[in-house]
Amino acid sequence: MKKLHRAITKIIKASLFVFLSLTVLLSDVSRAEKLKVVTTFTIIADITKNITGDLAIVESITKPGAEIHNYQPTPRDIIKAQDADIIIHNGMGLELWFEQFYDNLEDVPSILATQNIKPIGISTGPYDGKPNPHAWMALESARAYVKNITDGLSHYDEANRMEYEENAKVYISKIENTLLPLTEKIDDVNKQERWLVTSEGAFSYLARDLKLNELYIWPINADQQGSPKQVKKVIDSINENGIKVIFSESTISPKPAQQIARETKIRYGGVLYVDSLTDANGPVPTYIDLLNTTYSTVISGLTAQ
Repeated sequence: MKKLHRAITKIIKASLFVFLSLTVLLSDVSRAEKLKVVTTFTIIADITKNITGDLAIVESITKPGAEIHNYQPTPRDIIKAQDADIIIHNGMGLELWFEQFYDNLEDVPSILATQNIKPIGISTGPYDGKPNPHAWMALESARAYVKNITDGLSHYDEANRMEYEENAKVYISKIENTLLPLTEKIDDVNKQERWLVTSEGAFSYLARDLKLNELYIWPINADQQGSPKQVKKVIDSINENGIKVIFSESTISPKPAQQIARETKIRYGGVLYVDSLTDANGPVPTYIDLLNTTYSTVISGLTAQ
């Protein structure tokens, strides 16, 4: 009986080993068959994940909390992108490094997330006349991002088109349900007080949707940031227009905005999120969280007594 028991035990262990080996193998095969998508920054990565669901592996080149404009890609980033089936980028001059980065890749098709979005132009500083690239901060543009990414994925992965399109419909509905109630709250703000003052001019699309006058210290997080001339211009405008609150962004120092708040004796309204998501433990781990937090912070700042 002992010999029989040992034999049965060996058979069970051997069967278990084979089962586990097959499970791992099938898992690896399944992973290998998935589409691999690389995006230039975290917001586009999150949008893409909501469209693909479990059908793709989606990774961002820049990490949560990173500054995008002047990011310096590493050799590891190039290796990651070269191994991808598709790379998705924002365009409109957001990723100042992307063109040179993409030239280092071979046979990796790209999707332009801002295709057919009408840009708002920058009207000050060295970027005068160039498009403001932060289009994802408005509802109309958010719909376009989802459509462009969905169409691009469907073009390169036709077999999963229907699922991508269905996921996109659900996702757009979630974005609308987040933003529409918030945009209605702007009616509580007096028209003469509808000023959005920030460090970076990254909120032109949000300001347009909320019918706000926009004022910022610098247009893009690059080159000069918080020069005496830039600070004086904002201080003068605050004093002339009776503005009551100023904000800064998560990927840069709040000190210039806080300095202006002290000098003009207005409120510092806190941090807005625009260029990057946080990690899973932060306040904006998803694109919808970012929209909800930023719009809510702006409206709260403008309505505070």
